[in-house]
Formats: sequence, structure tokens, C-alpha cells
Amino acid sequence: MGFWAKSLRIFNSFCDNAQQSIRQVAHQTGLSKSSVHRLKQAMERRDTHPESWWWETDAGHSWCIRLVVATLYTFGLKRGVGAETISEFFGRLRLETRMGCSPSALRGMMQALEQAILETAQAWEHEGIAEGEVRPIIGAVDETFLERMMLVFMDLVSGYLLFEEVAEDRSYDTWYALVKARLAVLGVEVLYLVSDRAKALIKLAETGLECLSMPDVFHLIHELVKSYSLSICSRLRQARQALKQAQEQRSGAEAQQAQAVVEAREAEVTHWETVHSAYRRHLERVSLTVHPWRVFDSTRQRSEEVERQLHAEIDALEALLDTNGLPVKKKALDKVRKQLGGVSALVDLWWQGVGHDLQQVALTPQWTKWVEEGLLPLMYWQEQISRTRCPRRKAKLFQALEGVHNAFPMHPCTVQLAPKVLEDWKAWAAEQAKGFQRASSAVEGRNGYLAQMHHNQRGLPKRRYKVWTVLHNFDCRASDGTTPASRFFRRRFPDLFETVLSNVEDFPRPRKRNPLMALSD
Repeated sequence: MGFWAKSLRIFNSFCDNAQQSIRQVAHQTGLSKSSVHRLKQAMERRDTHPESWWWETDAGHSWCIRLVVATLYTFGLKRGVGAETISEFFGRLRLETRMGCSPSALRGMMQALEQAILETAQAWEHEGIAEGEVRPIIGAVDETFLERMMLVFMDLVSGYLLFEEVAEDRSYDTWYALVKARLAVLGVEVLYLVSDRAKALIKLAETGLECLSMPDVFHLIHELVKSYSLSICSRLRQARQALKQAQEQRSGAEAQQAQAVVEAREAEVTHWETVHSAYRRHLERVSLTVHPWRVFDSTRQRSEEVERQLHAEIDALEALLDTNGLPVKKKALDKVRKQLGGVSALVDLWWQGVGHDLQQVALTPQWTKWVEEGLLPLMYWQEQISRTRCPRRKAKLFQALEGVHNAFPMHPCTVQLAPKVLEDWKAWAAEQAKGFQRASSAVEGRNGYLAQMHHNQRGLPKRRYKVWTVLHNFDCRASDGTTPASRFFRRRFPDLFETVLSNVEDFPRPRKRNPLMALSD
């Protein structure tokens, strides 16, 4: 029996009858008289604040454990708050007489929590693998540089991190060994791999995994932005500054001449605003083109059409730069043009997957047309709207969704289906819509999070990285309450915090202070 369990038993005994002797309590609890006497004195020493008595109760002790574990779990492990700060926090709650609040004691508890988290996640992952519900994944790979370089591999559909591993290099051999071993454990395949254009990652997809290496649309557009955004915006800013100066100098006898200068400056500002707006439109069209349907009328597209439209936008952007005397960076444009074929190939690959599923059902041409022109675009635009943050692009996607949404309920095929059957079809279409992943921005966001956490804690033991991976997979919840693990394995898991909390029975005992030091205080 632990220290706190003995203390609780003695406290309850004295609560039942405060007039009992030490001998009677010892007989009632089955403890020795010396233990009862010693623990009773300890309780009296802890009774220093109005709320101290409640911590001695069963409910108070359980809630105190929850408070401590929740603080270490949420702020220490998930948010990177240091043990010194948490120790100060517990001190302000006047818990120093109840538990060990020193930074070293808290670090010991955090290590115990880390071990419990890793063991729990390993057991749950084995259960998920045993269920056999995992489907082929759409992978995203990238590296991030902290105190050590880390290689990150994520399933884009579910957001599940397959691994975040410290590595000495990022060569093809290193990537292939890690990815192949992880896929073998999970028993899954990769449909296609989204990445930047690093040669090792292209080889990993095409040679190692024998799948499509999908250029990242996020990186493609970023290449255009970093090449031309500064030059266009700087000229616009200079034109506005010149206009402001001209307006300030418009006075006196030369007012007419100054007005002419102001008008010239206004025309220059208008010109560069037009150029900037046109530049933004080209970037927007590049993004809106890479979809299985055209945005303006939701008609089906093929890879060849998408690639042709993308080349037209890049050519128009180059003409815009050349016409306005801006530096045309040929290397940047050539780099983007080389990726357009790979970006466009995703459209046909996605349609092949849809066609394979529809062949299993053997639909008539009328029902196939209903799926391809009504059901799939309806669920697809809904999925894309939930991902898009740019107000202008979201407005265009809303227009596309509205056109499909208005026609879908009145379609003859829709009317024939029972509500339950229609919901099943929508669930299938929603699953297909999530399979169109054209950017690895989720991995970039994960890298940014890791960098911030690493900065907060100024270097960490290697095991903490694995804990962060588990917390992302099993305790990062979407708006619908699902976690990446539940989406990846297609099953529900218990709450990770509650599971870990159930394994914590006690916390460290308070430090025994030197009596001389206590008197000096």
C-alpha cells in the first residue's frame, strides 16, 4: 500500500470518529501504531491552508492527480512549457505541501507520462493493424531541420504521421529504408507521393515505391511568388510614395504644374495596381485549374487539358512581366514549367481510381453520368471549400458548388434513390474526393509546429520527438472530433489523456525541508 493510500485510510478513519486514539485507528486500518502516528503528524503539517483538508479526501486526491497530469500533459508535453514554469504554477496553487513540485520531480513525472503514451500508442496501432481496415495511402514526404534533421512521412488523407525520424542524411537510401520498413509494418501501399522536386524524393516514388511522384502545387506557386511578388509590390509601393509626395507639394503659384505631376503619379499607381491584380489573377487561375472539373461550369477535365491551361497561364504571366519591364527570371519559369506535366498527371490518375471503383458496381451509362457530373463534383467542391482559406478562391468554389447543388436534388437518378442508399453513395463520393491531394502543405505546417516547439524547449531528448508524433496522431482532433489515427485505421480509439491518467496512481511526495531553513523563512 502506497503512502497516499495509507494517508487516505487514516484520514477517513479520523473523519468517522475524531476522538479515536492512535491505537484504535491502527487496529481499524490494519496499520502499525508508529505508521498511524507518523502519517497523522504529516497530515497536520500539510494542513496549512483553508483548502488543505480537501486534498486529504478521496475526491480531492483524485482531482489533484488529474490537475497535475493534465497540466504536465497539456502544457509540458503538448505546448513546450518548461518544468521550472510549471513548478512555479503549482507553487502558486499552494500544492508544495501536497506533492513534489520541484522541476526535477516534475521532469520525472513527465518521463513516466512519455513512457505511458508511447506504450499506449504502440498497443493501439497494433490493434488497428490487426483490424485490417487500412487502405492505400497518399504520402507526403519532407525534412525539417531542428537540433537534428528529421524526416517526416505523412498520409495526406487522414493526416496520420507514419514517422518522424531523426536521420544523418536525406539521401534516397535513407528515405527508402525508413519508408519501406514502415509500410511493411502497416501493410499498406502508396498510391502516389507528393513532394518538392528533391531528386531523392522523386527517386523514392518512381523507383522505390513505383508510384507517381506528384509535384507539390504549394511549392510550385511559392516558386512564382518568391520570384516576382517582391519586384511587383516594390514598384507599386514606390509609385504610391511618389504620389503621396506629389500631393504634399501641390500648392502655391505652380499649382497647375503640380497638379499635372499628381495626375501622372496617379496614372502610374493605377498602372501598377492593374499589373499587381493581373499577377494575382494568374496565380489564382493556376490554383483553380488543378481540379478534376473546371471551376466555372463543373465539366470534367483530363490531364492534357489541365496541362495546356497551366502552360497558357505561365506564358501569360511571362508576357505580363516582359511588357511591364520587370525582370523575367527564366530559370524560375523553366523550373515551374517542368513540373506542370507531373501536376496535371494527378487528374487522370484520380479518374482512373474512380473508374476502377465504378467498374465493380457495373453501372449503366445514365447512372455513371450521374455519378461523374452530379454526385462526385458535389462532394468534391464541398471538400475543397473546407480546405480553402483564400476568400476569393473560396467564393469561386462556392459558385461551382452552388451550380451542382441546385441541379443534384432534381436529377432523375437522385429522386429514385432511398435516403439510406443516397447517403451511402455520398459517403463513397466524399472518400473519393479526399483522394485528390495536390499539395503537401500539411507537412509544411507540421514542420513549422516542430520548429516552434523545439525553439520553446531549446533542445530535447530524442524520445520527446516520438511523443509529439503520438500526440499528433491520437490526440489532435478535427472539428468532427476524429483524430488522424481514427481516420487512418477507420476505428475509434479511447481518449489518450484519460487512458494515461488511469495509469497514474500517485505523484511524488513533497520534499522534506531542512528545519533550520524553514525557521529562516
